[in-house]
Amino acid sequence: EVKLHGFWYSPYTLRVVWTLKLKDIPYQNIEEDRYNKSLQLLEYNPVYKKTPVLVHNGKPLCESMLIVEYIDEIWSHNSLLPADPYERALARFWVKYADDDMFSAVIAFFLSNNDEEREKSIEKIWEHLRVVENQCFGDQKKFFGGDIINIMDIAFGSIFKILVVAEDILDAKVLEDEKFPHLHSWYNNFKDVAVIKENLPDHEKMVAFAKFIREKRLACT
Repeated sequence: EVKLHGFWYSPYTLRVVWTLKLKDIPYQNIEEDRYNKSLQLLEYNPVYKKTPVLVHNGKPLCESMLIVEYIDEIWSHNSLLPADPYERALARFWVKYADDDMFSAVIAFFLSNNDEEREKSIEKIWEHLRVVENQCFGDQKKFFGGDIINIMDIAFGSIFKILVVAEDILDAKVLEDEKFPHLHSWYNNFKDVAVIKENLPDHEKMVAFAKFIREKRLACT
């Protein structure tokens, strides 16, 4: 029995949804309310009180990439982690880079409140994009995992979805194809994969909701 507590628009929830769908694992989706979380969610994640939470046979697990690795280990078909220990460690390194560096830069861009803040945040994102462009795509790979999606695609794909939403809200282009041809091509390949495409939130709906969240956050600062 598999249940997923999450938010439809959350990049972290998306990671788990994509993983479950890529492995064709049936699950019950429990949509949480960001501003009125269920008692069950707070019980399952008493430390952070956040989504996503995966519940497998009654046992809850938190943190998106830990959940992705757990699913990959329990249901080993269509593996998302490389079999080779060195390649697996490298994949985990880049997942950590995505979460620790890339995501924080994208959020700073999303919440930028003036031109100066916006320019600084874009420069920081470009700095991280250059690293990934130069270090991960030298051999013209279709995905981070080569010809198949792996855990790095899941991690970066969810962040890029937030980035393109933020681009629309702030009317600023960050992922320029001339600057980052490999990453631009990769993201197009990734979002066109049937399972990913079918499980991406509606873009306009996501833009509208993200705009609401942004305004609410900025009003509190």
